[in-house]
Amino acid sequence: MSMKTYHDSVLYRNFKKEYPVIDTADGVYLYDVKGKKYLDACGGALVVNIGHGVPEVIDAMVKQAERVSFAYTAIFNSEAQIQLAGRIASLCPMESARVFFVSGGSEATETAIKIARQYHVESGNSSKYKVISRWQSYHGATIGALSMTGRPHDRDIFTPYLLDFPHISPPYCYRCPFGKEYPHCDIDCAKELERVIKQEGSNYISAFIAEPIIGLTASGVTPAPEYYGIIRSICDRYNVLMIMDEVVTGFGRTGKNFGIDHWNVVPDIIATGKGISSGYVPLGGVIVGEKVVDVIARGSGVLKTSFTYSGNPLSCAIGLAVLDYIEKHDLIQKSAEQGSYLFEKCSKLNKFGTVGRISGRGLMLGIEFVENKETKKPFDRETHFSEAIVQRAFENGVVVRPGIPGNVDGLLGDHILITPPFVIEEEHIEQIVDTLEDVIRETEKNLGC
Repeated sequence: MSMKTYHDSVLYRNFKKEYPVIDTADGVYLYDVKGKKYLDACGGALVVNIGHGVPEVIDAMVKQAERVSFAYTAIFNSEAQIQLAGRIASLCPMESARVFFVSGGSEATETAIKIARQYHVESGNSSKYKVISRWQSYHGATIGALSMTGRPHDRDIFTPYLLDFPHISPPYCYRCPFGKEYPHCDIDCAKELERVIKQEGSNYISAFIAEPIIGLTASGVTPAPEYYGIIRSICDRYNVLMIMDEVVTGFGRTGKNFGIDHWNVVPDIIATGKGISSGYVPLGGVIVGEKVVDVIARGSGVLKTSFTYSGNPLSCAIGLAVLDYIEKHDLIQKSAEQGSYLFEKCSKLNKFGTVGRISGRGLMLGIEFVENKETKKPFDRETHFSEAIVQRAFENGVVVRPGIPGNVDGLLGDHILITPPFVIEEEHIEQIVDTLEDVIRETEKNLGC
């Protein structure tokens, strides 16, 4: 039976763009309806950790659907939710953690700050409500999540709706906001948190939230080794909860279970999404440490947040199948190993005068482009340098993600992010890097760089 064709009624993200229609996907490749093949070097939107079309995940999806696809968690529990929560708790750095499931990253970060607020209220500190985050960060698209986000590009027209949350400088060594150089900088970017807590009044600060490694707002920017230890001690000093936004970095993307594991620091709450289901179904989660759980459990005993699809059995079964697949095929170790190979091969891109910075961890690599390598001067926005790189790579069958402009000063900045599935092989990495080498050379020539 053929599918009826309707007039295209999709409300697209960009009215001026043509979107190829994807027909099938397998491993690290996508195929459109015209038969063109694309190497998915960004995992869609930093989502597809285990690759496309994995039979074990599809089988788990069908088996769970045959049993039960939906059971409202205000009334029922499911074996899938219990099993997935247990698996995640065993992977996270917190002991005796509990997991609350949501449908994606924005719901996860917003739920995290709601839980933080409830924790303080039930601890007798009801004045604590503000959340400190960083500029050049992204925490989601809902109003609460956008209030924490430090991406001017996204905040812009929604500013009247946003909560008055403070932001501190990012740990951006390449463009140190304090004009210093590591290691002779005293890690001022971390210590700024204490200054802002004092200025705002510690009795008003509920939590601090950060991406362990910055995503598309400052592709691959990675803090100094001492950074999160200092942040943890400041949070403890002022009774501020430490929330890690691991929506991108969680479940092996950086070569460890969670991005924060690179710093051996234990947060109070972790927000997750994307890779938890590898894109097979919308799914996210909030991992809550014992300290926070105990206060609420011994207080009201009722979590004051809920969503219709929280703990959806079908979604949880798929999430469990994804984590099973990662464990069975040792994909976190492979992420670390292939990440090392990716960084090694990308190092040859440093020969270009427009490549200013290459950074990140595991299979999360960011490249920043500059007009002048010595001064780090960014391109004028009208140049659209990174967009040209991404478009030419796309035309050559390699999909990478353009970074959001503004990493330099809120307006300027060109960068891209490479985040392929963990199942990527060396020949795929070589194809990605060779393609980038060609398109950077071509773009430089076209722009007279």
